[in-house]
Amino acid sequence: MSAYFLRRLLLLIPTFLGITMLVFTVTRFVPGGPIEQMVMKMQMSSTGGEGGSGSGDMATSVELPSAVLAELEKAYHFDKPIHQAYLLWLADLVTLNLGKSYKYNIPVHELIFSRFPVSIYFGLIGFTLAYLVCIPLGVLKAIRHGGVFDFASSATVFIGYSIPGWALGGILLVLFGGGSFWDLVPLGDFRSANWEELSTWGKVTDQLHHTLLPVLAYAVGSFATLTVLMKNSLMENLGQDYVRTAFAKGLPERRVIMLHALRNSLIPICTGLGHAISLIMAGSYLIEKVFNIDGIGYLGYTSIIERDYAVVMGILVINTFLILLGNILSDVLYVLVDPRIRFS
Repeated sequence: MSAYFLRRLLLLIPTFLGITMLVFTVTRFVPGGPIEQMVMKMQMSSTGGEGGSGSGDMATSVELPSAVLAELEKAYHFDKPIHQAYLLWLADLVTLNLGKSYKYNIPVHELIFSRFPVSIYFGLIGFTLAYLVCIPLGVLKAIRHGGVFDFASSATVFIGYSIPGWALGGILLVLFGGGSFWDLVPLGDFRSANWEELSTWGKVTDQLHHTLLPVLAYAVGSFATLTVLMKNSLMENLGQDYVRTAFAKGLPERRVIMLHALRNSLIPICTGLGHAISLIMAGSYLIEKVFNIDGIGYLGYTSIIERDYAVVMGILVINTFLILLGNILSDVLYVLVDPRIRFS
């Protein structure tokens, strides 16, 4: 089994290289890169004092010297072939240098780490809420399979699953956000502007008000998957011989389900805990955009729009590494919770 996990660890390297190489190549061919963005800003600033010029005239009225363009291309390694530029970027990555954001003009790792608390906050709450709701709901659906509760809950869960989180977030803001008919929660942001001036209780209530709608939008997509997985796993175990034997011995139904069947049914659910390591990068680009939450997702969204490729690649590196490592941890948990499993 150790050989299996060693192979999985070694496979991280080509998988990581393949993902980063693909995205790095795409950034080279997408128009409007950082050099074009910088050139446009320099041209607009140089003609900003001239009135009566249209945007087309502004874009072409000033030509930057070739020496300036060459310096910009050298700074972003655009003066080299793709494979050489990728190797240079990879060499910087080995030294834990993710580059510098051209938009914020600060190192990428500082920019990303400054958004970690927000992502960890929403990631942990969404992850915990999903498990606390879906496990009991899946158990009830399995026990009452084919009943009114089963059909009603299935309809509700899959209606929520069919609605994208960002779309649900927009609907919730219209219905319950500030200025709406109910006006129960703020329109967005992570905290209020005067949060530091609030009392302890005021900070708690303010944080809860800003948390409710984003967490619902985050978690709605995972409800259906976890609930159905829990239900199907429990129903499969309820049909096993050891469960029928327990019923034949006269054990109460509650004891058989909760003590015998449920423990084995939680195995597929528990293995998903390996992905908890990727919680620090949890979030959605569009959900954080809708709620104006300054987290990793919103940073990724603005970086793509602004063609800040150093930040895009930095987020990709961390996210890819955590997801790949989480997959291995899931296999490890699978072995730990189910001794019958043997990887070879």
